[in-house]
Amino acid sequence: MTEDRVVNPIPSEEDSLLDANLRPRRLDEYLGQSKVKEKIGIFMEAAKKRSEALDHVLLYGPPGLGKTTLSHIVANELEVKIHATSGPILERVADLASILTHLDERDVLFIDEIHRLNRTMEEYLYSAMEEYKIDIMIGEGPTARSMKVKLNRFTLIGATTRTGLLTSPLRSRFGVDLRLDYYSPDELKAIILRSAGILGIEVTDDGAVALARCSRGTARVANRLLKRTRDYAEVKADGVISTEVANDALELLEVDASGLDNLDRAILANIIEKYNGGPVGIETIAATVSEEKDTIEDVYEPFLIREGFLIKTPRGRTVTPLAYSHLGYPPPIRQPELFKE
Repeated sequence: MTEDRVVNPIPSEEDSLLDANLRPRRLDEYLGQSKVKEKIGIFMEAAKKRSEALDHVLLYGPPGLGKTTLSHIVANELEVKIHATSGPILERVADLASILTHLDERDVLFIDEIHRLNRTMEEYLYSAMEEYKIDIMIGEGPTARSMKVKLNRFTLIGATTRTGLLTSPLRSRFGVDLRLDYYSPDELKAIILRSAGILGIEVTDDGAVALARCSRGTARVANRLLKRTRDYAEVKADGVISTEVANDALELLEVDASGLDNLDRAILANIIEKYNGGPVGIETIAATVSEEKDTIEDVYEPFLIREGFLIKTPRGRTVTPLAYSHLGYPPPIRQPELFKE
């Protein structure tokens, strides 16, 4: 269900093909995230002047904001190779040891979803990150022995959407800690216009604004909406994405002016209709809309909370008066205590 959402910030296979063309390769091409760019730019320049490896970098924030893109930019700016993997893929110490021993001096190792590393793998990284050494077992059984292997100095870039799941020992080993935040509508408009230029799509300024407004503060969603709207414009209009064409395409895609799709609205509507606006537990919400609990927490909730449609309380989730108004429901007769003056 989640994979079919046009506003889903989690990358799909189609996105991977699209990103290959649209992904910026240098820091000056990377739009938005100005504070992050300024910091990482200074750290990279200092590392290059000293001919040293950049300190280990932790990138965190909601999905779809450009953590993977930024890691590739770092490697390009430092003129080194990048070796990309992800936490769920690294299951055996031997796999991680193989990657680490093949890193050249100052190379970048990018681990996506680093919070999903198992504890054994995480502990194995400690000496690699601090001392640039790892233990390798030679032989089997009673004759097996441990041998320390020296590594080339490298930069580990870890990306995560859930910093709360990182252990303190792992997080403390990152020297550079950067949070990527949601993009502003103006930044999303600039991203849409840049992507349209690369893809050869004709879009008006107002059309870009209409798409940016519904992109949920996420670059990946903005690019996906641009591509789907292009299809609509080519079939139903003259190929130009104007405000009217963008709005018609968004209506077809069931994305409203606030960026909510039918599944977002179903979550809010179920809480209003079945649980009097809440509070209601996350497990109950997941069962009501036939979706996984983790998916609700990682994909749906952050946007609904950020936009003021939902509140997370110790007793459960509560729908706000804004959600009632947005969905066309009359305001609740008895306002929850949360909203009383």
